[in-house]
Amino acid sequence: MRRVLISWIGQRDLDAVGDDGDGPVLATMRQQQPDQTYLLFNYAPAKVQPYLEWLRRKAPALANIDARHALLRSPVDYTDIYQAAEALLQEIWGLHPRAHRSILISPGTPAMQAVWILLGKTRFPAEFLQASPQQGVQPVHLPFAISAEFQPAAAAQAGRQLRELVAADVPETAGFERVVTAHPLLQDLKRRAAALARFDVPVLILGESGTGKELFARAIHNSSARNERPFVAVNCGAIPPELIDSMLFGHAKGSFTGALRDAAGVFEQADDGTLFLDELGELSAAAQVRLLRVLQEGRVLPVGANKERDVDVRLICATHRDLQADIAERRFREDLYYRVAVGVLELPPLRERQGDVQRLAEHFLIEIGEQLGFQQTLSLTPAARNRLLLHAWPGNVRELRAALLRAALWTTDGRIDAPDIDGALLVRSAASDDILNRSLGNDFDLDALLHDVERHYLERAMLAAEGSKAKASRLLGLGSHQVLTTRLRRQGLDESLRKSSRDR
Repeated sequence: MRRVLISWIGQRDLDAVGDDGDGPVLATMRQQQPDQTYLLFNYAPAKVQPYLEWLRRKAPALANIDARHALLRSPVDYTDIYQAAEALLQEIWGLHPRAHRSILISPGTPAMQAVWILLGKTRFPAEFLQASPQQGVQPVHLPFAISAEFQPAAAAQAGRQLRELVAADVPETAGFERVVTAHPLLQDLKRRAAALARFDVPVLILGESGTGKELFARAIHNSSARNERPFVAVNCGAIPPELIDSMLFGHAKGSFTGALRDAAGVFEQADDGTLFLDELGELSAAAQVRLLRVLQEGRVLPVGANKERDVDVRLICATHRDLQADIAERRFREDLYYRVAVGVLELPPLRERQGDVQRLAEHFLIEIGEQLGFQQTLSLTPAARNRLLLHAWPGNVRELRAALLRAALWTTDGRIDAPDIDGALLVRSAASDDILNRSLGNDFDLDALLHDVERHYLERAMLAAEGSKAKASRLLGLGSHQVLTTRLRRQGLDESLRKSSRDR
């Protein structure tokens, strides 16, 4: 029987070029040995072409690869993703009616993965696969059925509501009441943020992805004296380097190819209001210099223009990075840091907010049920609640909301049980592999985890020290090399590491 593999191309696949790893797609091709592979991508073709050439070189026997460029307005645009995936599956089912068809759901955005599940559980039955460096390629068992009334092709209204839910945009009118919590630390942060809103000073919001940084930024704006003026949000990490200046400061007509008219940058768009620069730490060093100058002088010079323009904005920045560590490593300007870090809020991850998982889940289920038009109230069984409490939530509040949305899509009676949650948690963010984000239960072994951590750092230190135990001990902060020797022997690393260090 012919075997067909279907997948999106994800960032981890592109990053595999030049690295030692395979990436999810190549790893799955090696294991499944498909006769034909179909790939969708929404990156620029010039960015994907080197990956496709590398893929064919790495697996010449599996080189029957059909890669399609999907023109998406956004990688989370539910309609565009659905139409691209449906068209491809329709074609494949016509070309290979008797083939064994597998869909790799690991690469891509949560919206892409949700669409694969919707289509693969309804109109195009297929085997689901997932791939990770830790667990390899594994089949995914989804023990549920999806009600036909929630198929986007069958209900335009449901599709629109699903798009809104998947986007998970922060409401324009969001205030501090939108921050659902009973945790003392977060309640104190709400009070501090409300106090900052009264003063027209820059604010820096720190926290992992998905902790609610934009929600706090909008709440500060809406509680400030500028609340009737614009709130403009921009993700610095999503701006191509060549467009940084144009996006931030605007451009004049004819200043570069494609500049057909004058365009205001986000500083001018936010004039008299609030500018929210998300992922500030992703700006290049050159962009940091130009941003600092604007903040110091209160004027912008659009690309190609010869006259500066005055701007008056209240700046709120956010990042998941440790900017002080970046300053020490010369990746972020110290003078820019002190310019933006006047009022600082550090949001805790969801795993540190005891009691908030259940509270947030109840809030989101009400919201999801109302928007999707459920006649009955969505509810969690006790077993489902336990699944939520055991999960580490590396994607924080955003991951929790997305998981509940996926679980709600396939419930038929409004009750969400443990298997529904297990299926909804199949999409794991990259942070889930972090040492502090492992899920409890499911054969979690603390002793084995600590053993692996110790071995990892012992190996790193000995290699960095080129076999010198005295130097390795200093790198590890150990009192003496005798302590290091004891640990190396316990791990069975003593002689092997010293030998590998000499052979390098």
